[in-house]
Amino acid sequence: MAAAEPQSHTHRDVSGGWLRPAVFGAMDGLVSNLALITGVAGGSAAPRTIVLTGLAGLAAGAFSMAAGEYTSVASQRELVLAELAVERRELLEDPLGEQRELAARYRDRGLAEPLAAEVAAQLSRDPEQALEIHARDELGVDPDGLPSPLVAAVSSFGSFALGALLPVLPYLLGVTLVWPAVAVALTGLFLCGAAVSKVTARPWWYGGLRQFILGGVAAGLTYVLGSLLGAALG
Repeated sequence: MAAAEPQSHTHRDVSGGWLRPAVFGAMDGLVSNLALITGVAGGSAAPRTIVLTGLAGLAAGAFSMAAGEYTSVASQRELVLAELAVERRELLEDPLGEQRELAARYRDRGLAEPLAAEVAAQLSRDPEQALEIHARDELGVDPDGLPSPLVAAVSSFGSFALGALLPVLPYLLGVTLVWPAVAVALTGLFLCGAAVSKVTARPWWYGGLRQFILGGVAAGLTYVLGSLLGAALG
């Protein structure tokens, strides 16, 4: 009998720094600008005012998201790099102690004492490889796979702007009622949720329906609030 071919597979990138800000940016752009537009429309604002409000919300939100993502990811990256520097210094100052620590970790995972010591010794021969192993085990990070602040900022900016544009689009095309904008935005939310499910374990309809409901509730509440405030201030 012929030997079975070895099975190989690849995993999708789950730590590259672009997926979370892109998804969050698109969803936030859709929901926040939809809620902003419905709130202003609930207060009986003129279509021109609604368009200006929506475009201002798009610009302000996109820049804010980009700046926030850049700062957040950069701070996280700097923290990890500082901890890696500590680990690199420990490897230089006490290589045998770090090797014993690595051997103890392998013993805790079930390897026999001689084998754990041998594996730790072999892996510790290359300082950069030892650093990578200690970083993965102690910090839970890959030194070569840290997210990029710039990628996160650009992803967040572009996705937020695209999402925030959808509720404004009907007004830009000449529509004067809020309901087409709501319909376009909710459709966009459903499609975004369904698309995101392709890189998760959730069914497409679950992801789409979840975003549809969340966006609908936000739009409904802000419309009611805008109506109440419009009546009170009018």
